[in-house]
Formats: sequence, structure tokens, C-alpha cells
Amino acid sequence: MVTIKVKDGTPHGSGTLCSTCRWAHIVKGYSASEKEVFCTRLYPDRRVPFPVSQCTTYDDKRIASKQDMEKIAWILVTKTAGRSIGFVTAAQFRQIEGEDVEILPAASIEPKLKE
Repeated sequence: MVTIKVKDGTPHGSGTLCSTCRWAHIVKGYSASEKEVFCTRLYPDRRVPFPVSQCTTYDDKRIASKQDMEKIAWILVTKTAGRSIGFVTAAQFRQIEGEDVEILPAASIEPKLKE
């Protein structure tokens, strides 16, 4: 008996990358066969007619993006060369930056559940 091995063939049992991609727009119907996937990273948005195993523009939505991390980042302030870098209180921050500076409250780190 001859065994045929296909290198880099279609993986079985694994889902499509689109289900966890930040750029995917997925529309599902009531039956299992009613599903359309669109890639919004491309312009214009394109329909993806097959399960994707590799994509050069894949961006995992389960991992925080750079912009998301910048929103929740702490502000580290140093004005002079000899001063140490570290966290400052709101009062110290106002003293350094001036009284008219806006201080935003920290973002909630509790995950929001989808219903």
C-alpha cells in the first residue's frame, strides 16, 4: 500500500483565523450553512469564501492593541535630568504640569461580559 503525504495541506478540525481577527466582520444566519465572512482590513471590504489558516494582516482581537494599552498606561513624568523617573500623585502632577491640566480617571480593568 502506498502512503501519500501532503505537505502544508488544509488542517482538519481547526477553526478559521477570522473568528478571532480584529478585522473580520462575520454574519451568521440561523442554520449552520448560513455564514458570511468579510475582511474589513482590505479596501473595499472583501468576502472571504473559505476558512483561513494563515493571513499576513491577522490581528488577534483577544490581545490588547497598542492603542488600547496606551489608553490604560500610567504617566511617568520627569522634568529635569537629575530627577528620578516614577509614579506621581495627582497633586504632584498638578504641581509639575500646572493647575489647569486635566487628569483622567484610570480605566476599569474588569472585563466586560458580552451577553
